[in-house]
Amino acid sequence: MSGSLFRKKPLPSQSDAIHHTKLHKVLNVRDLTALGIAAIIGAGSFSSLGEACFKGGPGVVILFVITGIACGFTALCYAEFASRIPLSGSAYTYAYVSFGELAAWIIGWALLMEYSIGNIYVAFSWSDYFTSLLERVHIHIPDYLSCSYMEAQKAILNHSNNQELINAWNGAPVIGGLKIIFDLPAIIINILITLLVYIGVKESKNFSNIMVALKLFVVLLVIIVGAMYLNTANWFPINESGVSAFMPNGFTGVMSAVSGVFFAYIGFDAISVFAEESKDPQKDLPRGMIYSLVICTVIYILLALVLTGALNYKQFDGIGDPLAYIFEVKNNAWMQLIVSFIAVVAMTSVLLVFQMGQPRIWLSMSRDGLLPEAFQRIHPKFLTPSFATIVTGLVVGVPILFTDKTFVLDFTSIATIFAFVLVCGGILLIPRKEKISGRFQLTYINGKYLFPLLVMVTFFLISFLFPDYFKNLMVFNGVDQTIKISSLIYWILLIVMAFFAFMRDLSLIPLLGVSSCAYLLTGMTASNWAWFSSWLLVGLMVYFLYGYKRSKLREMDND
Repeated sequence: MSGSLFRKKPLPSQSDAIHHTKLHKVLNVRDLTALGIAAIIGAGSFSSLGEACFKGGPGVVILFVITGIACGFTALCYAEFASRIPLSGSAYTYAYVSFGELAAWIIGWALLMEYSIGNIYVAFSWSDYFTSLLERVHIHIPDYLSCSYMEAQKAILNHSNNQELINAWNGAPVIGGLKIIFDLPAIIINILITLLVYIGVKESKNFSNIMVALKLFVVLLVIIVGAMYLNTANWFPINESGVSAFMPNGFTGVMSAVSGVFFAYIGFDAISVFAEESKDPQKDLPRGMIYSLVICTVIYILLALVLTGALNYKQFDGIGDPLAYIFEVKNNAWMQLIVSFIAVVAMTSVLLVFQMGQPRIWLSMSRDGLLPEAFQRIHPKFLTPSFATIVTGLVVGVPILFTDKTFVLDFTSIATIFAFVLVCGGILLIPRKEKISGRFQLTYINGKYLFPLLVMVTFFLISFLFPDYFKNLMVFNGVDQTIKISSLIYWILLIVMAFFAFMRDLSLIPLLGVSSCAYLLTGMTASNWAWFSSWLLVGLMVYFLYGYKRSKLREMDND
């Protein structure tokens, strides 16, 4: 049994890719870059950025840089895989050829959290901005039709001061003893996006390109106009000790914002699922990933500096629309209206890209026998994975009726970082290839001595700058134990990786990718790990009850 669990798919040849491709090949590097920007700049920048600024203060810029570097190493590893495996499936397909079937299933199941479950959060955020925009033009949607049941119920139980949620609970109609409360705009936008994705990738990418141009314009406008309100004193606020500091809550406070910051980066890997719809995937996919990531990292750093420079970081407590909020405080009604409108556009594009990505992952899993054949059904006219698209719409739409943003956000970031770790690690397990003209190739830098040296330098540098750091890791009291345990495991991982780097001349870039992404996992709380573990347990049950028995590789072995 263990042999079949870890059996790997061979690296596909170009003829394999041609054989698989039945989808519409219409995307070039500009389209892919636009899709990457469409996925990255959305709910993270227009919503969770406010929470990140509140937790980390102006120092959250450092976390954006760290996360950008981690995602940069990961993007290079994704690009290497994409140039060698021009097939749909993203990290799932890459894990299948590097780690084996069980890991591939786990990755595919985790990506369901990123694309589908993550899109629930985006739909909720889209609804918040949309209803707010309607209010500004004097159109009111009843409160009980513009929030989730769980949000309203929690507001009552926790004696919240949010009057809209209180009104939703108290004013909701009752049928059969049940209050009718659901987020109608979130459900409607999910239906419309599902229909658009069902019709075809060409129509979807044209729509996405227009939305990307609009939101890049408004983001640059926010940076330019927001710079007029900068007060450099806000970048060095007074902390609780009465000291002016760039990181008022310390580096621990900066790291506590990791979920919100990383959520802002989720999406660049979505480009890889469009391999079979790319005109030249070996060249264009890597470029699209890297271009979109670099552009968005620069934008995030500038946005964070503008937000924390225009207002004191404490003013972002509980603010879900930070880009519009700074102009509300500054009484700039026109900018507030423009930002609110473009926020709706921005998050629509995120919904679109993620809703396009999930069906193509399921298509790949179905081809391998791990999901029913219906998931690889291609529409004869639109050339899209029709059944998988409809299922994705249901997976996003149904939970909107009984969940809320907080619950969903805990689910999403950890799964994506976990997938990134395995993608970077997967590069270390496949043989290096000869350089082929016109295709991306990850530069090989021998990590035999460099990586162990970097680990040792980091260890002594931390010991010198923070003398109590390692001592505190061994004391389990007063702090979230999960973070300490994760940190200890992280250092053990670094030591193990340094050993194998020395013994096997491993490539430095994927080593740095694993290290940086694994470090972000140390910022996850016990609740993050609890939800993630529960989700993986359910996934393993599904795999052993269905996928393991019907795996194409297993059938080939039996023959």
